[in-house]
This record gives sequence, C-alpha cells and structure tokens, in this order.
Amino acid sequence: MDIRGCTAVVTGGASGLGEATVRMVVAEGGKAAILDFDEERGKKIAGELGASVIFCKTDVTDENAVKQAVDKTVEAFGGIHFAVNCAGVATPAKILSKKGAIPVEQFNRVVQINLIGTLLVIKLASEKMVQNKSNEDGEKGVVINTASVAAFDGQIGQAAYSASKAAVVGMTLPIAREFADYGIRVVTIAPGLFDTPMLAGLPEKARESLITQVPFPKRLGKPGEYAMLVRHIIENPLLNGETIRLDQAIRMGAR
Repeated sequence: MDIRGCTAVVTGGASGLGEATVRMVVAEGGKAAILDFDEERGKKIAGELGASVIFCKTDVTDENAVKQAVDKTVEAFGGIHFAVNCAGVATPAKILSKKGAIPVEQFNRVVQINLIGTLLVIKLASEKMVQNKSNEDGEKGVVINTASVAAFDGQIGQAAYSASKAAVVGMTLPIAREFADYGIRVVTIAPGLFDTPMLAGLPEKARESLITQVPFPKRLGKPGEYAMLVRHIIENPLLNGETIRLDQAIRMGAR
C-alpha cells in the first residue's frame, strides 16, 4: 500500500519505536494518531508535526479507551489504513527470587499490556479497515505488531515478557489467515536491542554488556531503522503472516 494519503494508528507513539513510526508516516505523506499514556510527550509531538497528527491518551488495556481513540482517528482523518502496535513493557522478575515468588498481578500486567493491548487495537482498528476501498490487489489495510527476540531467546527474569511476546508471534499467522478474506495483511516485527526508553533506564555497564552480545553492527538499533521496516512492510504486498527478526543476528544468552 501507499502511505501517502493514508492514516495509521500507532500505540506507544509518543516515544521510541512508535515515535519513529509516526514521524516516518508523516514524512511519507500520511497521517497518524498517537495512542499513548504519556500525554505531555504525545501532545508535544503532535504539535510539532502539525495537522497530520493527533494525540489520543490511551490505556491499551482498556477496550473503551482504545475504541474512543480509534473513533477519534476516523473522525479526524476519515479512516484507518494501518495499525502499528509498539506499546509495551518489559518489567523483569524471576518466578522465584530472594524476595519470594512473583506476584501473579505483576505477571498479568505485562501480559495485559503487551498481548491483550495488541489484540484490542487489532480488533478495533480492523473493524474500520474493512470499510476502506480496496486497491488493485484487493488490499484494505495492514496490521504491524511488535514482538521481541525475547519471544525466542528469553533470558532469566523475562518469563512474563517472553510469554507475552511469544503470544504475539503465535497469533500472527492465524489472524493473517483470517484477515485475508478482508484484504488486511498482518505482520510482526521482533526487534533485538534498540536505543529506546525501555533500555535507557539501564546502567551504562548493563547497556555495554548487552551490546557485546550483538554480532553486527555492534551497537543498539536506532528507532528509525525499525520505522524503515514498517515502511517496507506497508509497501510490499507479499509480506503477510510472518514474524521478521530485526536483531543484527543476536541470540540472547541466558542472562
């Protein structure tokens, strides 16, 4: 699909991978809605990018909040063509630690944001996509989800995060098969180590330790490089039902 003239909803769009995606969409002539909980940052980006962007304060685990954001986007821009799910958390915790067993609420919070939040956006955005006019391939929309290499190479302390991201990978193909009847493609990106707020909170020594695990190029990924792949997925009609690792050939160690 052509990004120009089309509209994307981007969760986590106020920072990191989501922000880079919003900026890419606007640069390519599209419009975007930032769905994020960070009101200050989200409004700042929307103000900077002008009339092509709106901000919707959104808790992705709240179905009503997601529905309101989707409806607001359609009201502002006339439709939704792309949904890019970047919202996520990576709260580390061992199942058993010196502090005791992990509270199930902590595990569930990660699953709710990373998995259920992704599903809610897919569900509500796709209801709008089916109303779009098809292009020459019969295509009406594209859904892009964000998993993680942790879906495959989960480290100690990442049980909740890995489980949530593995589930995103697992639902990619069945939803793509279902949505084929509607002309909507579904693709998941599994990023490696990216220079985002999720990693920014780590001590410098920890960041350097992670970088040593990256084969090449030996650095953190840049959010704009994630957005480059989002653009290619949107524009290449043959990408469907697949999870693409964007990870510089990293395979995470146990720790």
